[in-house]
Amino acid sequence: MHYSVKHILNANVRDLLHLEMEPALGCTDPAAVALCSAAAASLVKGHAIESIDVKTDLNVFKNAMSVTIPASGGSCGIPLAAAMGAVSGNPENGLEIFSTVDEEGLEKAWGLLREEKVTAGIAEDSDGVYIKAVITAGGRRAEAVIAGQHSHFESLTLDGVPQEGHGFSSAKIQQDGDVETLEKWLTTLSLGEVVDLLDDLDDDDVTFIQHGIDMNMRLVENGLSHGPGLGTGKTQMDLIRRGLLAKDIALMSGITAAAGVDARMAGVKLPAMSLGGSGNQGIAAGVPLVTVANLAGVGDDPVLLAKAVTLSYLVTCTIKAYTGWLCALCGSSVASGAGVAAGVTYLMSGTVEQIGGAIMNHVGNYSTLLCDGAKGGCALKVGEAVGSATKSALLALQGVSISSTDGIMGNGPEETMRNLGLLSTEGLANMDPTVLSIMLKRCP
Repeated sequence: MHYSVKHILNANVRDLLHLEMEPALGCTDPAAVALCSAAAASLVKGHAIESIDVKTDLNVFKNAMSVTIPASGGSCGIPLAAAMGAVSGNPENGLEIFSTVDEEGLEKAWGLLREEKVTAGIAEDSDGVYIKAVITAGGRRAEAVIAGQHSHFESLTLDGVPQEGHGFSSAKIQQDGDVETLEKWLTTLSLGEVVDLLDDLDDDDVTFIQHGIDMNMRLVENGLSHGPGLGTGKTQMDLIRRGLLAKDIALMSGITAAAGVDARMAGVKLPAMSLGGSGNQGIAAGVPLVTVANLAGVGDDPVLLAKAVTLSYLVTCTIKAYTGWLCALCGSSVASGAGVAAGVTYLMSGTVEQIGGAIMNHVGNYSTLLCDGAKGGCALKVGEAVGSATKSALLALQGVSISSTDGIMGNGPEETMRNLGLLSTEGLANMDPTVLSIMLKRCP
């Protein structure tokens, strides 16, 4: 079901959220690989696949190589994702590409791998999200390129001839505006101006935001009930029942996020509402606020919850505008964590100054948490960060806020978020190659 975003906040924010939020089944990086491969395969439909070659940017490669793929029987790997997309994926499904993969399709994909028809590597000199899938079949060569966003097709060619008019072309993704332009606009706003935008929510806005929350809460419920993946959410609930952990608002907000990430990283066939190209970011930025609202006694106010979640999304998007969609930092822990800190403070009637203090507390505490690829352990990392973000908000509400003279802190939350971007893009520029080198030694 698709909900209109026509009335979400003012025009720029409506367009930005429309571009930043998208349902995704499983981790977005292998899904994007499969989507790109499916698009190329659609150009040579009816012919037996002779070869598939996939090249990605370093960050997509890092995130896609080890995370469980939905409908794969618990398997992982970029070649498998590409093959699954090529033989069973419908590119019209976007990042929910794995929804059409059945046992027969999975076996066909494994057949391509056994016959060594699928290769994967890193595209040299690529910047940002980049995936190129080249498929040969029936003597023809089809190529699809995704760039900028995980479902944004930059080009589609058959035997070198550009293919126009496809329903999954870039026009569908960019019809409401340019995400880069809108992100730059967002970074020009003060925190107070962002908070003021929340007063423009109407009933349609609340419905749209709630739709994303509900989608992600289904993953949380699965994680708490079944303990998929690392099982950090369910295990912590068991520890609470045994009296080995003390139930409080910070711990519970972290458990909520961890359970959702547990399910998603395990490849559970439930979509997430992604944010900024990451389902984990969408989970981390939104569902903890549901827990906090309920425990704080304001869970029966859907408008207040929608405003708090929207603020969390916008803070997350601001930070990602500075760091880039894919970077050396763990966006779900650092960016979404800062969003949660802001959202919790807003839920509890905090002032703009206190909201800014909460953001600074979280950035000061988690500014150097690195991304070492998507995998089951993300649940533990994200849960701990989100729990700490809630504590950062509680401290800010009591007047405790990191000083602007500390570390990378700036003169207020706006400058602090900009500094975080500099840390990511300049200070940690060589981190990703090192991380990937370590990962490849373990799993070439």
